[in-house]
Amino acid sequence: MNNFIRVENRLIVGAVFGLAFCGLFSSTRACGQTVAASPTSVPDGKEVKKVVETPKPPEPRFKLYGWIEGGITGNPDSPIDNHNFGHLFTDRANEVLLNQVSIVGERALDPNATGFDWGFKAWFMYGSDARYTKSMGFLDLSTNNRIQPDFPEVYVSAHVPIGSTGGLDLKLGKYADPMSAETIDPRNNVFYSHSYIFNFGVPLNDTGFLGIFHVNKYIDLYGGINRGENATFKDDNSSIAFEGGIGLNLLDGNLATVALTHIGPEDPGNNHDYRYVNDITTTWKITKTLTWITDLNLIYDSLPDAYAYGFAQYFTYAVNDWLILGLRGEVWRDDKGFFAAQFRANNDFIHIERGDPLAPDPSTFGGGKTTYLEITGGITIKPPVPKPLSGLLIRPEVRYDRALTDAFSPFDQHTDRDQWTLGLDVVLEF
Repeated sequence: MNNFIRVENRLIVGAVFGLAFCGLFSSTRACGQTVAASPTSVPDGKEVKKVVETPKPPEPRFKLYGWIEGGITGNPDSPIDNHNFGHLFTDRANEVLLNQVSIVGERALDPNATGFDWGFKAWFMYGSDARYTKSMGFLDLSTNNRIQPDFPEVYVSAHVPIGSTGGLDLKLGKYADPMSAETIDPRNNVFYSHSYIFNFGVPLNDTGFLGIFHVNKYIDLYGGINRGENATFKDDNSSIAFEGGIGLNLLDGNLATVALTHIGPEDPGNNHDYRYVNDITTTWKITKTLTWITDLNLIYDSLPDAYAYGFAQYFTYAVNDWLILGLRGEVWRDDKGFFAAQFRANNDFIHIERGDPLAPDPSTFGGGKTTYLEITGGITIKPPVPKPLSGLLIRPEVRYDRALTDAFSPFDQHTDRDQWTLGLDVVLEF
């Protein structure tokens, strides 16, 4: 009997020390279980399990990523020169294009930074889009091929705190111009094809510096100096340009407007006649699924005394996580036929910007004094993808273009007043 009591006492003491050991080292696997699985009694007699989540490590500031975009734009009229007038990046009719193979190395600025922060971005592109994204003097005449190299963006950035304001964001180098509702990066666009405003109404890139002063959570002020539209190491008139404006952030970020102007000489060999490019883009997230975007555009070039102006209206509706419906309607006027044009050879666009002479060609021409109507409808499909891929976009679209001016027929080598196109592109993200 005494031996039994002694054994029982040892068991009790062992149990007490065992519980104490578990209490002291609860973060280990002592007692054969983790803390996440240890039961806790509650007043109603049931047992629940505590769950202790391990904090996720912060994402690395430096990221290396990219995407591949390819597509085709079908034209039922089968133009004899295989061109879709009014298009740049999707200009080839009934031909498959490798638009972009893009690799980006980036350390983005922390949007929540309260102290000094720095960053950079280097974006290399190889594809048919580079025919129109190149800047003067930077790989602009490196090849005559359809597929060309380019660096759309190479810049350093910094965030500088200023008193009780949101601070100043600075960008120095070559960067995509912030005007318009569309971008060179296809992942940010609603459609495969671009608007007349994006193709002919705004600069595509600048080289210089741009500052954004966050006055408060509602107002941003933009200001900077650059070498001119699409100019880097060569400038067609050796003159600088100014870009500036204001941004408004309202309705807790659901309504945003950016109004910008770009002013400077842009015509080859002319440094005293100025071009004024103005654009206002408003994005209104009406609901979680419905978004309204309005793009207003006005250009004036004093050398030919020419205006271009118009608007593009977008609607997008997210049916679910993988399906988005899109609609774009646009009216854009080229008052003297100075801005909208078609380019036959792969380097004709950059040659005209540089002021180089071009041999006459029936497939390189302007659209004349024309008001353009463009209506595009499409969908974006985002199916799941396996790792290491990060995303997939499939975007079919139907587009209708029409010249609203009776005197000019810019489509199909000046033979038609309207044009139907069927586009499809695929963007694979990694």
